[in-house]
Amino acid sequence: MKKGDIIIYPVVTEKTTMLQEQGKYVFKVDKRANKKEIMQQVKEIFNVDPVSCNIINVKGKKRRERYKEGRTSSWKKAIITLKEGQKIEFFESV
Repeated sequence: MKKGDIIIYPVVTEKTTMLQEQGKYVFKVDKRANKKEIMQQVKEIFNVDPVSCNIINVKGKKRRERYKEGRTSSWKKAIITLKEGQKIEFFESV
């Protein structure tokens, strides 16, 4: 994978906003990425020290439009825990 391809975008919801108070930040990441690659990229992009990374594979949901049935795409979510006292400034402005 090329540099910059691992983190797709930050996930900003009510639940993830509450996690930020604990020093945890949530990102949608590439399905092929592993924990070490994700932590390395967070360190490079945001200039912070990640302590741990939890990964969740989110299954696509069933959707229906009139007579057609389909699914939304499956994706991978990463929850990054930072060293105490650090935060990502990008999230503070959202």
